[in-house]
Amino acid sequence: MNKQELIKAIAADAGVTQTAATAMLKSFEHNVSKALAAGDEVRLIGFGTFKAVPRAARDGRNPKTGEPLLIPATNVPRFAAGKTLKDAVN
Repeated sequence: MNKQELIKAIAADAGVTQTAATAMLKSFEHNVSKALAAGDEVRLIGFGTFKAVPRAARDGRNPKTGEPLLIPATNVPRFAAGKTLKDAVN
C-alpha cells in the first residue's frame, strides 16, 4: 500500500473526502516528526511506539576513495510494533 492508497482507505473508513484524509495524514506525520525532534515518544497503545534513539559516532570509509572518516553521532527514528499490530500480522 502506498501513500495514495492509504489516503483513499482512510477517507473511506472515516467517511470524509480524500482532501480531508490527506490533511489528517499530513498532520499525523508532522506531529510525530515534531515530537521525535523534541525528544518525545509517540505511543499509540496496541499499534506501536515511535521514538528517536541516539546512534553513536563511528568510523567509516569513503567508498570512492577509501579514505577513513568519522560519521557523527545522530538521533534516528525507530518504531516498535505493539501487541495488537503484531497479532494482526501473524
